[in-house]
Amino acid sequence: MPDKHSSTSYDEDLDHVRSRVLAMGHFACGQLRLAVQALTHFSTEAAAQVLMAEGQLNALEVELDRESALIIARRQPTARDLRLLTAVSKTGGNLERIGDEAARIARTVQRLDATGISSRMRQPTADLAYAAELAAAQLQQTLECFESMDARRAFDVIKKDILIDDEFEGFLRKLVTYMLEDPRTISASIDFVFVAKAIERVGDHAKNVAEQIIFIVTGTDVRHTPLGDVESMVQ
Repeated sequence: MPDKHSSTSYDEDLDHVRSRVLAMGHFACGQLRLAVQALTHFSTEAAAQVLMAEGQLNALEVELDRESALIIARRQPTARDLRLLTAVSKTGGNLERIGDEAARIARTVQRLDATGISSRMRQPTADLAYAAELAAAQLQQTLECFESMDARRAFDVIKKDILIDDEFEGFLRKLVTYMLEDPRTISASIDFVFVAKAIERVGDHAKNVAEQIIFIVTGTDVRHTPLGDVESMVQ
């Protein structure tokens, strides 16, 4: 838990922005799960819900940046508090982009519904749902790490990012097989590639947030740092 300050209102300001990050993260995770539900059930209703809520994450990011800037201007924080506020802004950006990826999936569902999709292409959605669940679990763990400021568990998120990357590459190989066996699936397969890429980016954004947590705790920017070096920092 973060150290308390002599000013109660200062602690309340910091707690408020932390709470906003968590609320934004849970909202983004909900958007992702709803988008995947739309894909697996080809539900245009669920897709429409995702798109209707897309602007809320944008507004949350703007408000988060505004509040963080105000705290910096009023409190002139140093050390860990300044790292926290800097990381909050970057984290908000990553969470907003997760919402963008969910919206991209929802738009794909609408496009597939409009153009029609063969029963043969239902199987890839199960593979995508599995990859999306991995990404959602990664995001959920990252949010838990942010709440507790647990750098060790944040490092676990970074390590597990390769699992989503592997799923993405394996899925692409399957799609190639579908397209070779039946050229009529090419159009739908291309749409699925964009969905798979969106899911892979969600994992990347969760990893980015995990790196910000380690930055807050250790004071070291671990982006582009070998895993072995990062692991030694969080032990």
